[in-house]
This record gives sequence, structure tokens and C-alpha cells, in this order.
Amino acid sequence: MKPYDSLAPIATERLVLRRLTLSNNDIDDLHAQQSNPELTTYMLYDPRDRATVIEKIQEWTGNEVLAATNDYLQLAIDLLDAVPPKAVQSTAITDANGSAAATTTSASASPGATTEPPSERRTVMIGTLYFKLTNAEQSTAEIGWALHPNFQGKGYAREAASALLDVAFGEMELHRVTALLDPRNGDSIRLCEALGMRREAHFVEDLWFRGAWEDTYSYGILAREWASRSRR
Repeated sequence: MKPYDSLAPIATERLVLRRLTLSNNDIDDLHAQQSNPELTTYMLYDPRDRATVIEKIQEWTGNEVLAATNDYLQLAIDLLDAVPPKAVQSTAITDANGSAAATTTSASASPGATTEPPSERRTVMIGTLYFKLTNAEQSTAEIGWALHPNFQGKGYAREAASALLDVAFGEMELHRVTALLDPRNGDSIRLCEALGMRREAHFVEDLWFRGAWEDTYSYGILAREWASRSRR
């Protein structure tokens, strides 16, 4: 494999994949996604407040190179000429023991939200892509994605993931890319299949999360398989 240290955005027909920044726009857009309970249903984190989102962006902006095992990038998925979604503010309802019993949500402008008309913003972040070198010596990586519910079902996740896989198998010369997901996440299952990934494993109750044992599906695709699809 070859290390990847490019800071240049990756452009597709409708999208731009780029590094996250601590700009107000990025904070607002990411908060709108990660505060949304619908988006985090199958994620390994609960809805995040604005302060936590800022901390995560600070963490991710320190990652600049994919060269060694466990190096990873979290990329913004920008949609050209889009109207930004609003953040979701959650209020927990507790039971008699003080445990969370339910959550109510409402859409509102996130704190510090920008007021520019959509025509002046040009792009809006609609999701993120995660890419991690799981074994640099074996040229293997893992890909993941998250897309705001307002923008799902339009082919954006497939377009973004395909562009990143082109880089993975082309510029980086990786041998294999995997994806791990919750078996209940039908959208991600369909996306993996649309990308030509095969289900290679079903790990039964391998993860304790939110008070229950959960299963994991593992999907994978090889460089030669991706190249064969690209030539069609």
C-alpha cells in the first residue's frame, strides 16, 4: 500500500469529500447530524451536544496521514447548493430511579447557527465518511458512513463511498476494504451490496451496547473485485 496524505478535496458529480474544520459551518452541520436520534440509532454513540461535536472535530483534524495501522480519517460529505438541516435538541425524560425512560426531540437552529441564505453557502455538509487502516502491513482498511436522514435515499452515500473506494484501491493500492454494521441497519446493508461488498461474517452478540448484546455484520471487497466493477 501507499500512504495517503493528500489534503485536496475529492470531487464527484454532486459531492465534495474533504477534511473537517472548526469553522462555524462545519460545527453547525455536524451538530445537526450527530444530535439527531434517527441518525445515531445504529451508531456506537448517543446523540451529541454541540460541545462534544467540537471536541470530536478537534480530535479528527489532528489526523492527517493514512500510513500506519489504526490511522484514520473522518471526512465531510458536502452537497453542492443544498439547504442545511437543523440540529435536533433532545430532552431526556427520566423514570423514578433517574434512568432515561424516553427522549423527546425538536428541530431548531443550532446554537450559533449561520444565517446566510443557501445560495450564499454553496455547499452543506450532509454526512461523514470514516476510513481506517486496520492493518497497514496487510493493506487492509475499514470504511464507514453516516448521512443526515434528510438526505438519505438519493444515492449520496453510494456516490461518496464509491469515490473513497476509488482512492483506496487506486492511489493507496490497498488490497481489501471492510465495513462493520448493525444487522438491523437495512440501509447500510443495501449500500454494501450496491458497492459490490459481500457479507463475510455474522458475529453473534459480540458487542455490549446500550444495555444489550448486539450482533455485527462484516462486509468486504477486494481490489480486483472493485476494479472489475469499475470496468463495467
